[in-house]
Amino acid sequence: MTDYMPIDCGLHSEYELAIMRRQSLRLTWSDARGTVHTGVYRPLDLHTRDDEEFMVVADADGTESRIRLDYIMSYNPA
Repeated sequence: MTDYMPIDCGLHSEYELAIMRRQSLRLTWSDARGTVHTGVYRPLDLHTRDDEEFMVVADADGTESRIRLDYIMSYNPA
């Protein structure tokens, strides 16, 4: 069982558009421990695992991370 809270379909579509446009996003998100992160990331893909949705992102150095979608607190085009 997971505590994942599905995000709004419109928001999901906005993330998909950012991926298709190769548009960087300034994201504020928390990790599983509750630590808040802010940075500019290039979204690469969206995927589902164990009934949870994630965005795969790359930072400026090209390091890839996976962010659970319901942990994203805010985003803006960078």
